[in-house]
Amino acid sequence: MDRLGVVAAVGGRNWRVYAGPAAFLLAATIAVALIRSQLHGNSHTAAPLKPPVTRATATHRPAAHRLYVVRAGDTIEAISVKLHVPQSRILALNPKVTPTALFIGEKLRLR
Repeated sequence: MDRLGVVAAVGGRNWRVYAGPAAFLLAATIAVALIRSQLHGNSHTAAPLKPPVTRATATHRPAAHRLYVVRAGDTIEAISVKLHVPQSRILALNPKVTPTALFIGEKLRLR
């Protein structure tokens, strides 16, 4: 290791050998960080965000039939709780549905 100059540098005599490359790496890192921040648009001049959609506009639909598509793991009880529709109503509106055998993709009438 002595002939590579590593032992002498660790001893403290040639620390200046590493100062140049370290300064270069620091300057390159700062330059890359500045360029990336400009490219990714981290400035405060971004376009304003769209206003959020409120539930009030989504609930004013016509009183048409409301359908629910069954997903994996759904039960009549879970659908009832999630959508605030009584289980008896779901079963009354869907007489051909077997509550213990729901199929993924099956459409249930809710209203």
